[in-house]
Amino acid sequence: MKGLTPQLGFGRIAAFAGLAVLGALVGIAGSLVQGGWFPGGLLLALLGIAALCYGGVTATGSRSGGVAPGIGWLIAVLMLTASRPEGDFLFGAGLGSYAFLLGGMIVAVICATVPKLSQPGGPSVRLGK
Repeated sequence: MKGLTPQLGFGRIAAFAGLAVLGALVGIAGSLVQGGWFPGGLLLALLGIAALCYGGVTATGSRSGGVAPGIGWLIAVLMLTASRPEGDFLFGAGLGSYAFLLGGMIVAVICATVPKLSQPGGPSVRLGK
């Protein structure tokens, strides 16, 4: 069954690495926006990671395209939540921060696991024609 699965070449690896970097940038930007404009910023941050993960699935044609930005986002956000020697960190202890952390993980998993429906081939999909 050669041809059903896409080959893992240099271009695909570069695309996945680029998606992971974009996921990290979206995570950093979302962590700043969600606290600044609480209700709207949180929604904007979650929509950003959802759009990137679904765009990765669509662009690469595989679920791995949704996993790569999710992993980049997770690594960036986890690094931002790590405590510094001074004792403070970027996220405050509020409902918005927890909603961003858990919501972003849930959105990334949903976008990476939702099956991509393929379009039927052929000239017409209507039964009467």
